[in-house]
Amino acid sequence: MEENIVKTDVLIIGAGPSGLSAAIHLADLFKQNELDKQIIVVDKGQSVGSHILSGAIIKPKVFSELMPDVKKEEIPFNSKVTKDAMYMLTSRTSSFKMPFTPPYMGNQGNYVASLGEICRFLANKATEKGVEIYTGFAMSELLYDEADNVIGAKCIDTGVDHNGEKLENYVEGTGVQADITILAEGTRGSLAKQLIKKKNLHEGKNPQIYSLGCKELFSVPEGTISPGEVYNTMGFPAMQDGVFGGGFIYGLTDNRVALGLVLGLDYADPTYDIFRALQIWKTHPFVEKFVKEGKLLEYGAKTLPEGGFYSLTKYYTNGAMIVGDSAGFLAMPALKGVHLAIYSGMCAAKTALEAFKQNDFSEETLKKYKEFVEKSPIYKEMYKCRNFRQGFSKGTFAGMFNFGTQIITGGAGFCGKLSVKSDAEHTKTIADFKKTTFKQKYASYDLDKPYVFSKVDDVFYSGTLHDEEQLVHLRVKDMQKYVSENIAKYDAPCQYYCPAEVYEIHTDRNTGHKELRIHSENCVHCKTCDIKEPLQAIEWNVPNGGNGPDYKNM
Repeated sequence: MEENIVKTDVLIIGAGPSGLSAAIHLADLFKQNELDKQIIVVDKGQSVGSHILSGAIIKPKVFSELMPDVKKEEIPFNSKVTKDAMYMLTSRTSSFKMPFTPPYMGNQGNYVASLGEICRFLANKATEKGVEIYTGFAMSELLYDEADNVIGAKCIDTGVDHNGEKLENYVEGTGVQADITILAEGTRGSLAKQLIKKKNLHEGKNPQIYSLGCKELFSVPEGTISPGEVYNTMGFPAMQDGVFGGGFIYGLTDNRVALGLVLGLDYADPTYDIFRALQIWKTHPFVEKFVKEGKLLEYGAKTLPEGGFYSLTKYYTNGAMIVGDSAGFLAMPALKGVHLAIYSGMCAAKTALEAFKQNDFSEETLKKYKEFVEKSPIYKEMYKCRNFRQGFSKGTFAGMFNFGTQIITGGAGFCGKLSVKSDAEHTKTIADFKKTTFKQKYASYDLDKPYVFSKVDDVFYSGTLHDEEQLVHLRVKDMQKYVSENIAKYDAPCQYYCPAEVYEIHTDRNTGHKELRIHSENCVHCKTCDIKEPLQAIEWNVPNGGNGPDYKNM
């Protein structure tokens, strides 16, 4: 192993907005302080942006703080928000424009953008500053010293078959040792998850809860929507199903429209299917008018951490810091995390500088990261809505009442800190779910429309590819128990919540025995299975580097 080790000063895992902003700001700080240090950024996507997906509406101010010498016109925002409206879809055919935008959800002064394009821009700026960026490398495990301090990470071994047997082209993964490792893997980062569990970093915190967003990008006839037009929807179909969340419709340049549905994963119905809900939502007359003459360009899906302030993990330990979505930095109800990700990267960079000045990378020094976060806009935005999402775990109307009390009380509400269960714990068995299931309710719903797609169709438009020869990265912890519990009692929720048809239940014609078949080649890396599966029965791991979706403008 010693011969397969690369050494650096700073290792950043993930070339998203948080990782790249940490690299950019730290490179500037090293230069200002005349420190000659190496910064390496490693990303599992085949190129920068290929695993990046967001709505996205971005607050621009943070970019002037990150790159004060860069003019705003240089940043590849798509268009400034020119119209911002919220619509309530009261039934499958009716709707009305809400007379006001709910607090914290306005977009005046913000920009619509492709986050992948933004990240490619940031990567170029980082490279200009001497940062080394390597894509197509999946880091599968953290490295520790004798005292259990983080000292880097190791790439996944390649040339391994489905059974874990070494092939002729086997290559042991390279280890990268660093004084400081920054985990910027996005939602439910696999290394961050390992570290949080090993170091018990989530002790005393609410469980993190998530939403799943499914997004489609269409080319539409001229005049369908103008660049910068922003519409958000509440109601149909999610509210009627008792599920938290809503839809978005964003006008882009070149006669394109980005739209999608973002729904909370804390629902009880084991058959709920957010991808199918997206297709149903598009049949509503208000939404249909934007896509009925359109041509699908891209599709993708990702999860978002919605737990808020009380679900933030402890984001530093000896030798390591966690930034962006991996830590849970996302503001609700605005559902905005890009600017907070960038701020967290900058806070981590400031902390790293202090550590190198003192030549001390222990938790005692890295705890300054928390101090920097609490002095940044992250704390202000998250603290004032600290009880928002928890309220909606009790139901839509309870959530709206709770939101109202928070506005009055500055975020405290009338009950103090609200607790939540994990999304997996919310899922009920078929027997315990007493209402009509999603599967039953929409079984005969008319989806014979040219703008409505199947999961397999949409996965094609995500550009997803995986190497045939590799250990399956989606692992059932106990298949026998899975059959007796998750299939028999829950009807295998994975076959519904997965937005890429990775999971299939096969029934033997003769015996009636049911088994799970995993089509890992379809996986778009949203990690919903790692989050939502009852009894935490499925574990998501990184596949080979360069595998997965290949988003261009998501």
